This record gives sequence, structure tokens and C-alpha cells, in this order.
Amino acid sequence: MRVGLIGKRGRPEAAEHPLPSRQPSWFETINPATGKTLKRYKSSTKSDVDKAVTKAKKAFEKWRQLSPNKRAIYLERTAKTLRAQKERLARIITQEMGKPIKESLPEVAKCAWALEYYSEHGPKFLNPEATKTDATDSYVAFEPLGVIGSIMPWNFPLWQCIRFAAPALMVGNTTVFKPSSITPQSGLALQSAFESTGMIPGCFSIVLGSAQVANYLIESDTVAISFTGSVNAGRIVAQSTSGQLKKFVLELGGSDPLIVLEDADIEAASTGAVAGRFINNGQSCIATKRIFVIKKVLDDFLERFEKKTKSLKVGDPLSPETDIGPIVREDALKRLDEQVKDAVRQGANLELGGERLRRKGSFYAPTILTNTTPDMRIMQEETFGPAAPVMAVRDESEAIRLANRSEFGLGASVWGTDTRRAEKVAREVSSGLVTVNNVVVSDPRMPFGGVRHSGIGRELSRYGMLEFANIKSIRLYEKSPLAHAHVE
Repeated sequence: MRVGLIGKRGRPEAAEHPLPSRQPSWFETINPATGKTLKRYKSSTKSDVDKAVTKAKKAFEKWRQLSPNKRAIYLERTAKTLRAQKERLARIITQEMGKPIKESLPEVAKCAWALEYYSEHGPKFLNPEATKTDATDSYVAFEPLGVIGSIMPWNFPLWQCIRFAAPALMVGNTTVFKPSSITPQSGLALQSAFESTGMIPGCFSIVLGSAQVANYLIESDTVAISFTGSVNAGRIVAQSTSGQLKKFVLELGGSDPLIVLEDADIEAASTGAVAGRFINNGQSCIATKRIFVIKKVLDDFLERFEKKTKSLKVGDPLSPETDIGPIVREDALKRLDEQVKDAVRQGANLELGGERLRRKGSFYAPTILTNTTPDMRIMQEETFGPAAPVMAVRDESEAIRLANRSEFGLGASVWGTDTRRAEKVAREVSSGLVTVNNVVVSDPRMPFGGVRHSGIGRELSRYGMLEFANIKSIRLYEKSPLAHAHVE
């Protein structure tokens, strides 16, 4: 994903000029569909961040004492609140970052589902695990760590917070959350949903601002940090947190390949390519970013892919008929346009789109490029926007080799009717998650995360929940064995 503490790539924003800790500043949110200011917000100061963390620490002492079953009740209540307010919450998301309302509504529903999932399964995940050793009784216990800081981006402003917060709270941790300065209202709405349940005050707190506020949170008295952002920002977070001997989980983005084998159902594969590439206006970490098609079926695939892409409706994201909304902001649109133009200069064929639309707001035409090569920026960098580079390959071996020719390794999809063969190809692709004959999605039942520069650690499932747990080994002896020799 492309949002970071530094740079201009989408998630927590640039901080070349740190804000004075004692002089609060203000920031504005802008509706990318209209270019108009939505609201002004006061940035949190260092003192504000420290107070939020202190409040979370006090809440932790009470929250951790609740049984997992009691903590689960609050997660379930939050899920009900989100479902009851889904239209209002979806509208907030769409106005702040431009996602079509038809996608914002499912985002809210998915958040509720994840909360319900951890409410139902979390207590079981935390059951101690018995292990046989020389002791009378041996087991592994799972205990909370403390206050976890969370720095999340704008592109799924509710979901990316919930997929961290739900498991972290279930374990018994408390959280301080900094949403993107592009989507503060979404973050505040989420805080309100948690607070409406009667949850202990301070279990879920929020601070607002851009990169400097994120730095305050990282340097505060938190015990761990969960960060989603750019690779460069992730390096900074890793250096800062490791220097403080804090645990961290990083989700840093992807350039997901989609591989179409010669025996693929081309109708299904082309539909999957449209869904995978253009989800969230093309601004998703697990969106399809690079399409590799066996040459034998390239023409058939392109004909269907182009026809379906042409049918996408670009327009007002609040309209239920809209498929593609605006790019989140002007600098992101310019970066996408530069990537497309770089490909064309290097010999790519522009089959569709390739330009900013002449209308109010930061809209970019759905774009398809063919005759692309691995050296083009659009094939090397993470591409955030509705642009799809397609490359012909000789066979599955070349497809695998090119798919793995990337600094990223988040998601991937493989399409083929011989599912065993497709599965074999999928196992050869270096990524944290891969799907055969469907698009890549996050799922609370499955771990989410990447390899290489796509991140460190996992979110979701039991694996994601235990990232922020003290996995404690406990051995009980009725009689001390110290009379015998032992090795550390």
C-alpha cells in the first residue's frame, strides 16, 4: 500500500517540516470528487498523544482483567452499531476518499463481520494449549501486551483499523489509533461506535494529524506499533520501534500479479481482472497490479477485458450506479499519470484511457496498457489507480519468473481450469496470500500479510491476533528437579 510517514504515496503523509509539539495546527479534508473542503480538524500535539496513551494504559489494567467472553460482548455490540449505522458510515468514507458507495457499504459490513468473527472465535483462540514436558503440568498461555499504537491509511479507512483493532482488543490490549489525515471523520466515527457500547473509556482512543503525530505515537509509551504504509515509511517505523525494543507489524503494499494460464476460463479470468484491478478506484494494496497472460489466449483475454473495462461507469461516487470514483488527491493522480506516460514512452500500447478526465474532481480514465515490459515503472512500482498493464508470456515458467520479479510479495491470483496445475503455479509465486480462480481479498478467517518489502508480520485470523500477545510458557512442578544436572 502506498501511504507513508514520508513521501507522497498515499498513506500517512509527509513530514519534512515537523510540527511544533506545543503549537497545534489545523488540517483540512477535501472531497476528491468535488475538490471542495469538507471540514477542518485540529492536529493532536505531543501532549495530546501522551495523554491518550496514558488513558489507554489505565484502561488496560481493567480491560485485561475481563474474561475473553466478556471482551467479546463489546466487540459484538460494536458490530451491531456498525450495521445499524452502515449508510451514514459508508457516506463518510465515500466523501472523504472517493470510494464508490457500492464499495463503502460492504466495507462497513466487513468490519462488522470481523468483529463478530473475533467475538465468536476469540475466546477459543485464547484457550491455553497443553504441552507434555517433564513438568507435572505444562501449557502455553496467551496474554495481552499493553497499549498498541496503530497508524493506518485512507484507502479502507474503517476496515484497515478494524482488522488490527478487533484482534488486538480481543486479546486484552488497548489501542491508540491515528487515522490518515485524509480520513479523520471515518476514524472518529469508529471511535464513537466503540464508545457507544459502554466499553471501558480509553480502550480505543484516537489522535489526529499527519506524519508528526504518527511519530509522536511511535515514540510514546506504547508497547507495540501496527503500521500500514509505504516501504520507505515502514523502514522508518521499523528503525524507530526496534530502537525502542518494541514489537511491530508492518503492511507495506504490493504489486500483485494475476496469471492467466492457457486453459483458463477466459470469461471468468477477464471478469476477475476487472474486479481485481479496479476495486476501490484501483487504490488497494491487494489490487491486481500486473497481468501476465499466456500468449496463446492473449487476444481472447484482451477483447473481453477491454469490453468489460469500457463498460465501467466513472462518476459521482455517491451514486449507486458508479463503478469508478476519483483518485484520492491530486498528487496521487499525477503520479499515476506519470507511470502511464512512462510506459507509453518506453513502447507500451495504450489500448484504453490514459488520461485525466475533464471534469470536476481528480478523476482518471480506466486505462489498459499492452506490450508492457518488466523495466517500466508501472510494472516495478506499486500503482495506485485505475491502470492495468498487461504482458504476454510464453508459458507458466515465464509467468512465475516475472511475477516474482518484484520487491513486493503481498498477493497474487492464478487462473486455470486444471486447478491442481494452477495450485502448483500458485505455490511457486512468492507472496503472502494467493488465490486460484478468484480475486485476492482479505478475510478474518485467514492470515493477511506479505513477504519481502510487502511487510513483516500478519494481520487477521488467530495468527494476526497472536502478533500482539505475550505467548507465555508455563511449567508447574510438584517437586523441584534441581538435584539433577540441567542445561539452559
